[in-house]
Amino acid sequence: MQDSDKICLCFGVTKRQLEKFIRLEKPVRHSQLSECYGAGTGCGWCRPFLKNIFDSKLASNDSTSELLEITPQEYERRRAEYRKKKDEESI
Repeated sequence: MQDSDKICLCFGVTKRQLEKFIRLEKPVRHSQLSECYGAGTGCGWCRPFLKNIFDSKLASNDSTSELLEITPQEYERRRAEYRKKKDEESI
């Protein structure tokens, strides 16, 4: 995924915004990324991705995990499946 790609689709938070938040605010837990424009507080789909971004920045490297190497289109498709399943479970 590119820096300008949205990680939190509910609130439109990009990878760049999250990385800047980590760099400036220095959160100690990945759950604190929710303070970055509400990331991860909507449907919950992006939480594993937020944790991955946090972990990679905490390790002081810019390595991209397999989790973040999918295309934005594939990311959106997987999220739609996640949301559909979540909606079906709530019925």
